[in-house]
Amino acid sequence: MKHFYKFLAIAAIFSITLMGCSEEDSIPKIEEEDLFPQTVTAIDGLYVLNQGNMNTNKASLDFYDYASGKYLKNIFGEINPDATLGLGDVGNDLGIYGSKLYAVINKSSKLEIMDAKTAKRLKVIDIDNARFITFAKGKAYVSAYGSSLNGFVTEIDTSTFEIKRTVEVGRQPEQLAVVDGKLYVANAGWASAPDYETALSVVDLNSFDVINKIEVGANLLHVKADKYGDLYVSSQGDFGAIPSKLHVIDTKEGSVKKTFDVPVANLTIVEDRAYVVSSTYDWDNDKNITGYHLVDVKNEKLLEGSFLPTSVSDEIKAPSALAVNPVSKYIYIADARDYVSQGKLYGIDKNGNLKFTIETGDVPASIAFRYIAK
Repeated sequence: MKHFYKFLAIAAIFSITLMGCSEEDSIPKIEEEDLFPQTVTAIDGLYVLNQGNMNTNKASLDFYDYASGKYLKNIFGEINPDATLGLGDVGNDLGIYGSKLYAVINKSSKLEIMDAKTAKRLKVIDIDNARFITFAKGKAYVSAYGSSLNGFVTEIDTSTFEIKRTVEVGRQPEQLAVVDGKLYVANAGWASAPDYETALSVVDLNSFDVINKIEVGANLLHVKADKYGDLYVSSQGDFGAIPSKLHVIDTKEGSVKKTFDVPVANLTIVEDRAYVVSSTYDWDNDKNITGYHLVDVKNEKLLEGSFLPTSVSDEIKAPSALAVNPVSKYIYIADARDYVSQGKLYGIDKNGNLKFTIETGDVPASIAFRYIAK
């Protein structure tokens, strides 16, 4: 009998040890790869948020450190071992404001707030079906689908992490931007197709009420502000008879002043250039057609040619994340490839030369530059 109890004690210790090892082994380890050092200016690196696949809790975070030239993959889990489900399910948007890094995790319905220097978790805020984020005057604004007919935007104090106010907008709100004290929210309405939303909601940041709607086009998604007070907004159409287009909004007049017949899959604006990734499906020939366009936002003119070298554009299968370093003018574009395996990040210098390619996590979705703290 004494030997039996001894056996039970040993078994229990062995079981606990195994459980401990299993739990430790379940925390993903940081993978490090060599790229090459870049000149550190006001920006010393960039984060890449990877979506992961739906219902897998495989959203992940990578970091490219300019000074060392190291690309660190899947950093969140090891830095935050107490985050039992990791970063969560479906990383949708990423932003840095001040000293903090914000990751919008859609399916997990949350906003992860981290220290921008270390990626250490500071706070988690529950936001039902959160989508995109923008910032203005010490506040973060997050669009969310919610669980009712209309979506909403939540205002968060970036110093206290408190939710201050919430305003109802249209159905399935997506990207949002702030111009002159007003928040512009792109409403999609895709869940009610073919009854899509067609307007931007205009929210006054003083009262936090919707004070206007600007008619644009069916199924809105992207909203980017230029430095001249205009907005560049994409309408996605119905992916068939109604084509996707790029619209220029005069925020002072509250109306569309120009439309480009360019389908928009991704969009970013740096200084006087809008970088537009277009992607349409050619049903007749059963293939996807992708383009990489530049728009002169000062003169509101579509420029000729592609912003990517042919060697890169021919290789990319499913363009996803896009960002342009405002200092070096390096272009970073990610390829989701088959949407189930690791993606790929390309770095192209300001002269159009491919500088590197590297594998990311699954489905790279968003890129944010880290500025050196002053």
